[in-house]
Amino acid sequence: MDRAIPADKRPFDYSPVSLSDLPETPTRDRNIAAVAWEAAPDELLRLGADVKGNPEPYFKRRIFGWLVWLAGQSRGPGRYMALNPADQSEFYFFDLGPDQSPGGKGPDGEWHSSFRSWKQALRDNPRV
Repeated sequence: MDRAIPADKRPFDYSPVSLSDLPETPTRDRNIAAVAWEAAPDELLRLGADVKGNPEPYFKRRIFGWLVWLAGQSRGPGRYMALNPADQSEFYFFDLGPDQSPGGKGPDGEWHSSFRSWKQALRDNPRV
């Protein structure tokens, strides 16, 4: 079995994608660039603007209907975004690393200093 390529080493895929093309689980061979998604809102395209190095955002996975994107490295510095695809005005950020205050607000209205609890808030407030 082939080993997964670390996310920060995967090539970016700019092939156009629709909502139905975004997979439930992470891709292991490439990063789907946010600019490739035909319905990407401006907030998503600017996700890395305040992150050191201005990294390009890419798709990570779905969590109970939420589309989870990342600009930067999964261990930081980086910024995650959970986006409701049915209402793109509903999104939440989680910041990692020394350039941002750690944590983020979840769809439960609470501040989460742990990435795990932020993801659990997505799970507990599904958008499916």
